[in-house]
Amino acid sequence: MVLIYSHTTSTRLHYICNFIFKELLHVAFRITIDSEEFKNYSGICINYSDVQIKNGELGIRNVDLLFEEAILPQQIQCFNLNNYKAFFKTDNSDFGFDIFAASFYLLSRYEEYLPQKKDMYGRFAHENSLAFKEGFLHLPLINIWVNHFADIIKTKFPTSSIQLSAFSFKPTYDIDIAYSYKHKGFLRNVGGFLKSPSAERIKVLLGLLKDPFDTYDWLHRLHKQYNINNAVYFFLVAEKNGSYDKNILPVKNAMWQLIKKHASNYKIGIHPSWQTNENTLLLKKELNWLGEMSSLKNITASRQHFIKFTLPSTYQHLIETGILDDYSMGYGSINGFRASIASSFYWFNLEKNEETNLRIHPFCFMDANCFYEQKQTPKQSLEELINYSEICREVGGSLITVFHNNFLGTANQFKGWKEMYEVFVKEVHNGL
Repeated sequence: MVLIYSHTTSTRLHYICNFIFKELLHVAFRITIDSEEFKNYSGICINYSDVQIKNGELGIRNVDLLFEEAILPQQIQCFNLNNYKAFFKTDNSDFGFDIFAASFYLLSRYEEYLPQKKDMYGRFAHENSLAFKEGFLHLPLINIWVNHFADIIKTKFPTSSIQLSAFSFKPTYDIDIAYSYKHKGFLRNVGGFLKSPSAERIKVLLGLLKDPFDTYDWLHRLHKQYNINNAVYFFLVAEKNGSYDKNILPVKNAMWQLIKKHASNYKIGIHPSWQTNENTLLLKKELNWLGEMSSLKNITASRQHFIKFTLPSTYQHLIETGILDDYSMGYGSINGFRASIASSFYWFNLEKNEETNLRIHPFCFMDANCFYEQKQTPKQSLEELINYSEICREVGGSLITVFHNNFLGTANQFKGWKEMYEVFVKEVHNGL
């Protein structure tokens, strides 16, 4: 067991220690404010204070962040340590910076609670983030820090039983538009044809051609072939269509059949419509629909449509409706590690200064970011995706990807994406 001495304890300190030691390093820990107990302990001793207590301890000098309760602007100056960025530098320390406070700052998304300019969709803009400004958005920096921290602990305490996590891959899919032409009704198809005349549309509607967004059987075969059994599908079931909600309406039998089929093979979650933003009653209504359509009693997973969320209100909103796992922690404008982590974690509500039971599953790659925002080809996107895979593998992280069914179909607009994805899945499978 790791014994951590601190002059005082706090909810923030306990939260980040629980994450680092229990979840990432798989070792028990306890925090004490009793210096005599710490002095007499013979196991792993970490002194999180400004005063040395005994020889042989591992000293981490602390900054004030974890002992504050208010949300205040932080003075952050990054520097290089072991070829990676760090901040909250401390002197006379065995680690060089306050890893607990720095990890908490990034993991809690502290900066997203501070005043900032939103993007065009009302989201926290990635350009405002420390990770983007300092050039480490492409890295799960907390995992890197903690793995280095583990090496130092093992060197100082050779008998320690620290065990790092193993790499894992979890593919997730957003079903924003289940079909390109089918099941949209007469008026929507006529309007679509007049706007963009297409022989393909006519052939699909006549049953002569498969809908270009119908990739479900192909994906299922791909999962079977490479033994993927942890995929998660998120369905948009908006009551009515709008500028950002364009899926097949939930009254359509085709949507019932599609959702029920996936619920029998995979975990499914809600993709809350744009219309549910800050509307708890409407979200509950959509959750009830998805529950009925899937024949599941409780839907407890979600990912925000357009990755639109605001802290803390959106997460509080999800908790109120019974969501236990959220997969929105990433950007809808650029790929990378929004919370600088490639591991799931419990959300800490900074406004209430408390840990919650909402589990956050961060993603680092989304096809739409590559295509619409980063203007990449499928080949360039494959290279980026493989790079993220290698990074996550090196740190024992979890690689969570986001793909949309329309990218993996036969639509000419997304030519090459289906093949790219199959190559990647094969690559990941061979490395597991």
